[in-house]
Amino acid sequence: MDHFKNIYTHHADKYHVAIAAEDVDGHLKAALRRCLGVAASPRGKRILDLGTGSGRLPLLFANESARMIGLDLHWGMLKQNQIERKNINGNWELVNGDMRCLPFPSASAEVVTAGWAIGHLRKWYEENWQIEIGKVINEMIRVATGDGVVIIIETLGTGSLTPAPPAPHLADYYAWLEGEWGFERKTISTDYQFASVDEAIEKTEFFFGAEMSEKIRQNNWSRLPEWTGVWVKKT
Repeated sequence: MDHFKNIYTHHADKYHVAIAAEDVDGHLKAALRRCLGVAASPRGKRILDLGTGSGRLPLLFANESARMIGLDLHWGMLKQNQIERKNINGNWELVNGDMRCLPFPSASAEVVTAGWAIGHLRKWYEENWQIEIGKVINEMIRVATGDGVVIIIETLGTGSLTPAPPAPHLADYYAWLEGEWGFERKTISTDYQFASVDEAIEKTEFFFGAEMSEKIRQNNWSRLPEWTGVWVKKT
């Protein structure tokens, strides 16, 4: 089984523990608010979050939207999402489904997000990735309202001091988002903060691997640097 599919299916709890330490300075929430044109809160907006995982984005805007729905293909992630939702008495809805064929009516959400999810299709469908990712983007645009916002969030490197696509196949995908689809990119830092170097290794090695652990040791990082791209398109 693919490394990431295995984590999303069987280790969603470990995944959520790791990302709980991410974005220590709160840059992501501020960036998303700027994308929405909302200074304080997305209150009153209908938000659809694709590849919602264990609840990274719903937890940022818990109970602030008029209605929020999280969709994910992996039941393990949805079960962890339910746990996180219950822990804060959240009220967003959860749906099991494929981003390429959304079970929602057209023009049903003012905001459609996909965080760290679509990029996997670039690797999983190497021969026809433009077609498969194109299905997702077309669906995102379809379910967005005429004055809506489509937001895609992807990595620009973990364990790097400067932002850049961490692999050539992702560089191709990011350039395609901007050139073919007209998305505009904003770059933010989303560093992880751990109590110690040992904790940083303990909580991230299952995801990033032994090479990253060695890098953390060599640099004595309890704060693991990370860069994130936020791609935005108005509908």
